[in-house]
Amino acid sequence: MAADLSIDFIRLRPEADVDIPLPCYMSDQAAGMDIRAALPRPLVLAPGDVALVPTGLAMALPPGFEAQLRPRSGLAVKHAISLANTPGTIDADYRGEVMVALINLGKTAFTVHRGDRIAQMVIGRVYRADVRLVAHLPSTNRQDGGFGHTGTT
Repeated sequence: MAADLSIDFIRLRPEADVDIPLPCYMSDQAAGMDIRAALPRPLVLAPGDVALVPTGLAMALPPGFEAQLRPRSGLAVKHAISLANTPGTIDADYRGEVMVALINLGKTAFTVHRGDRIAQMVIGRVYRADVRLVAHLPSTNRQDGGFGHTGTT
């Protein structure tokens, strides 16, 4: 499948991280690119721990785009590993290292190894809004019905 967009990456530690693959789509129609840990040594996440995991990469997104970091479903379901700030947003003007805030929501320790696929990155358009203060909002059928207002089943 042809790419719709190009994103430039640099390796921040090229000699040390040459073995870490660039983000890539793992299937023809995958929405997210898997990104990998560029850890110097294994990292043990105890239950409840949060750690910033380096990727060794910085990138330049085109203006008008963002990257969202999201958990990998296999890690979440099998090991209760998620992202502490999901989705994590990377703005188009950020040029620092892409870091992944992993959290262990499980009951046992989990070890992250160098090169492990730790998150997925989805690229999306950003729409900027004009913010206005008005006297009234338009009515809807829902109005202010909040969490669970339609029932639980």
